Amino acid sequence: MIAPIVQVDHPVTLVGGGEVRPGAVTEALDRAPSLVAVDSGARAALAEGHQPEAVIGDFDSLDPRTRALISPDRLFPIREQETTDFDKALRHIRAPLVLGVGFLGGRVDHQLSAFNTLVRHADRPCLLLGAHELAFHLPPEIALTLPVGSTVSLFPLAGVTGASEGLKWPLQDIPFAPDGRVGTSNQVTGPVRLRMDGPGMLALVSPAALAEVMRAFLEAGHARWPSRVG
Repeated sequence: MIAPIVQVDHPVTLVGGGEVRPGAVTEALDRAPSLVAVDSGARAALAEGHQPEAVIGDFDSLDPRTRALISPDRLFPIREQETTDFDKALRHIRAPLVLGVGFLGGRVDHQLSAFNTLVRHADRPCLLLGAHELAFHLPPEIALTLPVGSTVSLFPLAGVTGASEGLKWPLQDIPFAPDGRVGTSNQVTGPVRLRMDGPGMLALVSPAALAEVMRAFLEAGHARWPSRVG
């Protein structure tokens, strides 16, 4: 088991090096009060006046000026190049939930890589907040109260099946796959309940649903996928 760099009993804000709209870090910290930066994400944190509790990554994009503003005991370089900095950070955080900003928008390859990390570490609940979407890997079961008529998009990154309540187009009996059936632009018709038979399904909803999605992930007894072996 990997030793944690950050271990807390409350949500963590994780700042990436992608697009971060002004004020996004401060707003995230209102909900997830511990701050961790991924490599160059430290610049966005410092720009809003926040000192990261830890900076994790290979540091290939952490410029010397930014690095000099951070106490050395808060710098945690991980030099291996087999995984992304987001992956490095997520697997070294132990928290009930991670709220990521700076991972959506910008380069498509970076976003796809972030989605890959969400699935690779399905046992680590993490929400990625962008200007237009809130993206997360679905747990075994989740219940959400979302506005009727709002959009829930589901995109598989593995072969997966499940069931749903409260969606216009139910999921039952549909084999989803990244090279087959996907579930974009479904619509809410009532209280939503999603049950997945295995890991691999991403959900994308409006950023306005952040508080409700966080509530669902943090409620007592929330089911998680088991840790990945190997």
